Amino acid sequence: MITIKEAKTKTELTNFIKFPFSLYKNNKNWVPPLIADELESFDKTKNPAFENAEAYFYIAYKDNKIVGRIAAIINWKEVNDQQKKKVRFGWFDVIDDIEVTKALLDKVYELGRKNNLEHVEGPMGFSNLDKVGILTEGFDEIGTMITWYNHPYYANHFEQLGFVKEKEYIESKFPFSNVKPEFFEKANELVKRRYQLSPLNFKTTKEVMPHVDKMFDLFNESYASLSSFVAISDTEKEYFKKKYISFINPEFIKFVEDKDHNIVAFSIVMPSFSEAIQKAKGKLFPFGFLHLLKAKKQSKDVLFYLIGVLPEYQNKAVTAIIFKEYYETFKEKGIINCFRTPELADNAASINLWKHFNTVVHKRRCTFRKEL
Repeated sequence: MITIKEAKTKTELTNFIKFPFSLYKNNKNWVPPLIADELESFDKTKNPAFENAEAYFYIAYKDNKIVGRIAAIINWKEVNDQQKKKVRFGWFDVIDDIEVTKALLDKVYELGRKNNLEHVEGPMGFSNLDKVGILTEGFDEIGTMITWYNHPYYANHFEQLGFVKEKEYIESKFPFSNVKPEFFEKANELVKRRYQLSPLNFKTTKEVMPHVDKMFDLFNESYASLSSFVAISDTEKEYFKKKYISFINPEFIKFVEDKDHNIVAFSIVMPSFSEAIQKAKGKLFPFGFLHLLKAKKQSKDVLFYLIGVLPEYQNKAVTAIIFKEYYETFKEKGIINCFRTPELADNAASINLWKHFNTVVHKRRCTFRKEL
């Protein structure tokens, strides 16, 4: 018999978070979350996502053993401002038993129907900066700290239960040796002169912080045209600033500004923390943070996390300036491999940015949708 219980207390939410640790115990490609970080994300008093969203966390039990989990989420900003009558689900993990999957998804349907919503989509988090999609290709590749990893049977469960693919994402990689500076050096100088632009580089996190709010404003503006985009609020900016910026080597954050020092483009690259987090086993203390500090300084693999360009500059080759700056930094740091985090497969403008780097798609993931 399958029993579904809502996780409310800290102990119950910790059990919710820890379930994948047993599900993927011997999987060399699964990257665990940081338990304390996940707990904070689920804390309605700490995560500003709950200003515009509500979420419920469910655990599935069979024979008194945890066999699955799911979060049922409504982003009210999405529902009310964009008129998307959608209930989300995320943090989905399950044993290979479709009845468990069905029982968990029934809680999501229940929430959606209770609020007169029209369809369900997932897996996805509270906002655009959360993890998204289940893996459909690339199960033999190591995961990242900003994506979910899953078993191949997840997609089969959804399809058997009447879900269809909604959004498809691709993840690509290329060795730094593929980068030929002649493809962007000329454009770099031309664009800087023509539009009076200049790069802005940093050596310390303290130097970055005064610019972060403007960066998030630019992020909201540059991604506003995407159908799935929900803008980041001021309180969310503060939250993400504290949550992410300290993880990033400041030399991996690049801005482009105009002659009046307005930011017109930005990019964030993160060192790969995958192996470091695996060694930490989900805990920063007593020694986990040392693994992360070492990776921050010494990792030879990097992830292109975010890149944004103001709409009026999006067809003016401004990214040539960003690529030129990264080329110099990566050469100095001895970077070996470059990875791109999930991008919508139909976002041709973004994918076209990388045409000279001979990228290889090594993972695919998607969200699934079902009408209520």
